[in-house]
Amino acid sequence: MKKSLIALAILSNFAHADEGMWMPQQLPQVAKELKAAGLKLDPATLTKLTEFPMGAIVSLGGCSASFVSPEGLVATNHHCVYNSVAVNSTKEHDYLANGFLAKTYAEELPAAPGSRIFVTTAVTNVSDKIITADVAKLQGKARIDAIEKNQKSLVAECEKDAGFRCTVSAYYGGLEFYLIKQLEIRDVRLVHAPPAGVGKFGGDTDNWMWPRHTGDYGFYRAYVSKDGKAADYSKDNVPYHPKHVLKLAKDGLKEGDFVMALGYPGRTNRHRLPSEVAFTFDWNYPAFVKASGETLAIIARETKDNKDVALKYAGQVAGVNNYYKNRQGMIDSYAGSDFLARKTKEHEELKAWVNANPARKAEYANDIEQVEKLIAERDADTKRDFFLGYSQPRLLSTARSLYRLANESTKPDAERKSGYQTRDLPRLTSSITSVERTYDEKVDKALVLNSLAKYAAEPAAQRRASFDAAIGIKDGMSQADLAAALDKLYAGSKLGDKEERAAWLKRTPAEFQASHDTFIQAAVALYPDSLKNEAEEEELAGKIQQTYANYMKAKIAYMKSKGQAVYPDANSTLRVTFGRVASRDHGADGTTWTAFTTVNGVVAKATGEGEFNAPAKQLAAIKAKDFGKYVDPKLKTVPVDYLATLDITGGNSGSAALNAKGEFIGLAFDGTLDSIISDWDYNKANTRSIQVDLRYILWNMKHVDHADNLLKEMGVE
Repeated sequence: MKKSLIALAILSNFAHADEGMWMPQQLPQVAKELKAAGLKLDPATLTKLTEFPMGAIVSLGGCSASFVSPEGLVATNHHCVYNSVAVNSTKEHDYLANGFLAKTYAEELPAAPGSRIFVTTAVTNVSDKIITADVAKLQGKARIDAIEKNQKSLVAECEKDAGFRCTVSAYYGGLEFYLIKQLEIRDVRLVHAPPAGVGKFGGDTDNWMWPRHTGDYGFYRAYVSKDGKAADYSKDNVPYHPKHVLKLAKDGLKEGDFVMALGYPGRTNRHRLPSEVAFTFDWNYPAFVKASGETLAIIARETKDNKDVALKYAGQVAGVNNYYKNRQGMIDSYAGSDFLARKTKEHEELKAWVNANPARKAEYANDIEQVEKLIAERDADTKRDFFLGYSQPRLLSTARSLYRLANESTKPDAERKSGYQTRDLPRLTSSITSVERTYDEKVDKALVLNSLAKYAAEPAAQRRASFDAAIGIKDGMSQADLAAALDKLYAGSKLGDKEERAAWLKRTPAEFQASHDTFIQAAVALYPDSLKNEAEEEELAGKIQQTYANYMKAKIAYMKSKGQAVYPDANSTLRVTFGRVASRDHGADGTTWTAFTTVNGVVAKATGEGEFNAPAKQLAAIKAKDFGKYVDPKLKTVPVDYLATLDITGGNSGSAALNAKGEFIGLAFDGTLDSIISDWDYNKANTRSIQVDLRYILWNMKHVDHADNLLKEMGVE
């Protein structure tokens, strides 16, 4: 399985210059479009991952970021450093509310446990090493096991280079596979975050909305050992010196200017089947929104009188709120669209094209039919286990991970399940030992009870008997009965203690089986059935991988026959998207969204409390027109955020926005509510990304927070 399929697809005519999350190696094929859009760099330079500017782009493992100084300073979004600010905050030092600024290296704080900075150094097509001739003959779980074995072998060889993290990522529904090699920087420190009244200004009210006035920026620093190697946190570590850093633009953007975003978009679903669209929007997203709303209400209720506990859950609340509004926005857009009808029509046309040719029919028709049946089976499983997924106490999840680790550790490393190999121990250890920073028993119990009551009310045939036995669930139990069962479970465990959890990391399966800790006992009891369920899921996944890959092969060939572009759905790997700064017509009344917002809007929205509590010193600087060199000549004030036609999604948060010369011009952080359905259905007219303008970042740092040390470091002063 060679890269010729991609090459053939890319050589076709491109429907929309603004659409597409392109793999860097694809960019020479869109050189004409990039140049026409205004890029002044040679597009070929963007394919070189270890050269400028790609060498400065990094992943945080969920957010994107970039190096902006030779001393390892990393720029990203405020909401991407939010959890690190939260875990370092206390009642005495509320960095969330007041902001944080380290004036020296010594003042920088460790980021949240498990924080990483990943620098991509190589991307290699390994499709023929994953789906070998022998693997191609396999089906079901045997196929999944063989694929995993080949992936682990490639990863193990790659990671012989110490300090690097390697992964094998699937593209086009498992049609192709690429080996991604990344330097894994493990010592990450918080350097600067503005107050929430800047970085989260507008809060959840303004999230996904325009006009926007959020200063969504923050800074980390990467640290390594004195010999320049990736290392765990140590006071003796030194700042990492990246080979390439982004240069900050001296000239501001204006409407119509070229802009591109370089980052790690999470997931898009533009190649999905109509049945997947229907299941997602008719059942899955509505169920998620309802559950998320209940989660937020419970956390608010249980933490309202305890500031310390509220801080523990601040990161989770921010994350849930974000997806809650995102999914509801998608549901609303879907309800007023013909998306499913169009998707169904396109799928029927694909099948007609396949069936019109005997050779195509022989190659593709059966798999297209089978994949629809298999996906329906997977969706039924998802529906059945929905409440179960929310009904597991946090410490029971921890206990199950610990027991799985104990069992996997009895095997040779190459034979262990992915996620439990030696390479995974630092992450597992960090996750397990740091639970208390984001956990409170009272809150956890309330969240679990809410879902457990719904789960227990389902017919016994739809429940998991092993889970019922472990928790003590019986038909007809009242909420009070369920609460009593949970009380007994929580009371009989010592896993809330950090030292106790750490001790279990090194214990044997026999020690787990002899334990009287209630969560450990439950984990042991659940283990046989969890392996059985996992095997069933992998059997189904193997069948889906085989048929879905062939479906995508058919779709690529079909789209090529129509002269349409084919880029892979986002999968958290490095991508480039390009477009322009652009306003947008909006609403039936003909209103227009301007391309830029300004600090005048901050003053207009500021209430002095809640989500719109702009810092007094910022408001004073705006009132005094203390803008320095950051005034836009046309706007006559400081711009805050701007709209662009960039094709981004979750994971792109913190992506560097660059101008036509490849200079840093801001940070992508959001989209507009009525266009976020572009994750599934790209709409050229509506799609707009939201970026915080570099000028607003620098103005705040200079005139409000007085971060002169960082400005000097970035070459601004």
